[in-house]
Amino acid sequence: AASIFALTIPSAPAHADPGVLVYPGMEIRQGSSVCTLGFVDLAARTAFTAGHCRGNGPVVDRDNKPIGALTVFRDNTPDGATVATDHMISDWEAIGIAPDITVNDILPGGRILFSDPGIVPAPGLPICHFGVITGESCGTIEAVNNGWFTMANGVVSQKGDSGGPVYVVTPDGRAAIVGMFNSTWGNYPAAVSWQTVSQQAREDVLQSASGTR
Repeated sequence: AASIFALTIPSAPAHADPGVLVYPGMEIRQGSSVCTLGFVDLAARTAFTAGHCRGNGPVVDRDNKPIGALTVFRDNTPDGATVATDHMISDWEAIGIAPDITVNDILPGGRILFSDPGIVPAPGLPICHFGVITGESCGTIEAVNNGWFTMANGVVSQKGDSGGPVYVVTPDGRAAIVGMFNSTWGNYPAAVSWQTVSQQAREDVLQSASGTR
């Protein structure tokens, strides 16, 4: 599988159980945070979730077995219950997966989750969201804002779903990621755009590699 990165994020040197499987839509824990894994880049052995999920120590699965560690993140999620639509929201973290961990790109429902730069958020676009608390729910994109979008018409979310993938079901039965769940603003669940996340991640990896960050 092709990596979304120009450079690979180093895998975490965590002591991990080779029997653990890392996949999109799984439950992960960091410190006191319980969240959902949003995307797994197989080639880079890097997983993504919401930046506000970050915590101390290794990233573990629901059974507290280590899977890797945070490598880079961005998080400027506003406090409060509302946010201006022109506010740029960045909310993601990259997790370097331990070398002896098995990875795949298959959602709990059996669909392959992949990245396609040509599939981007647009108002009215039919999408689904998967979170470890609410499972899969589907609806449409309500509005596209500055690096994030809101969802309506059936999409639900709760605490613990943060970082969960938002995707378009493609004609061949796969799922093309378009975002990761961030929060609920007003009456609408919201997600950060995968297009923005992947661009920012590439920039941060390159900056880190060159010693400018």
